[in-house]
Amino acid sequence: MSRTPRIHCPDLPPAGGSATLAESASRHLLRVLRLGPGAELTVFDGCGREHAARLTGGTVRAATVAVLDAREPVPESPLTVRLLQGVGRGERMDLVIQKATELGVGSIVPVLSARSVVRLSGDRAARRRAHWQSVAIGACEQCGRATLPAIIEPCGLDEALAKLPADGPRLLPDPAAAAGLAGRPAPGPALTLLIGPEGGLDEAEIRAAGAAGFQRVRLGPRVLRTETAAIAAIALVQGLWGDLAV
Repeated sequence: MSRTPRIHCPDLPPAGGSATLAESASRHLLRVLRLGPGAELTVFDGCGREHAARLTGGTVRAATVAVLDAREPVPESPLTVRLLQGVGRGERMDLVIQKATELGVGSIVPVLSARSVVRLSGDRAARRRAHWQSVAIGACEQCGRATLPAIIEPCGLDEALAKLPADGPRLLPDPAAAAGLAGRPAPGPALTLLIGPEGGLDEAEIRAAGAAGFQRVRLGPRVLRTETAAIAAIALVQGLWGDLAV
C-alpha cells in the first residue's frame, strides 16, 4: 500500500496558497519518486501545522505545490522530553537524532564533554547542527510527526546545565545506580535526560550533573553504547509517562 509523501515546508502558507519546496525535497519528489503534476502530498511546517497539497510543477531545484485543506497532525506526546546528548561520531549521532525525533523528543542539546571524541566549534559546529536538523526533518517526514524537535547549538556540559529550564526531573542513566524508573512518581509535563558520549562522562561531569539536580537511574545491568542508552531511555520514559503504548 503506497503512502502519500510527506514534505517539510517551513514557509507553509494557508489553504489556497502555493509554496516552492527546497531543492532536496524537490529532487526527491521529481527524480527519486518520479512524481508529476497532480500528485498528492502532505506538507507540514515543523511547528505543528499540516496540510494536504498537490504538486503543480516546477523543477528539480524548486518544485511548486498548491496548498489544500488543513489536516489534523499526529498529536505530540504529553511528556516533553529534553535530551542532553554527548556528541558521538558520525552515524551514531545521526541515529540518536533520528530515533529521538521518531520517539517524540522535544529538544536535543548536543553536548561536548571531556571524553567526546568529536570536537566542534565555529563553522564546523554550525554545519553539523544543520546536518542534524536535516536528519530530524527526514525523521519527521517518515514517522508522521508535524513538529520538529529543537536542535540546540552544540555546547559544553556546564553551559548546557546552566541553560536548562527549571521544570521537571533530571535523570542520568547509570548501570551502577541503585534504582530504575519503576515506581518513580509521574514527572509532570517535562523531563530531562543526560546521556554521555562513547567514553561516558568523567567524574567531574557526573558531580556537576548531580549538583544540577540529575538523579542516577538504572536502565538495566548492561553497559549500553551512547546511542543505545539514549534510545532505550527515551522509549522507557515515553512508555511510562508519554504516548508509547506499553
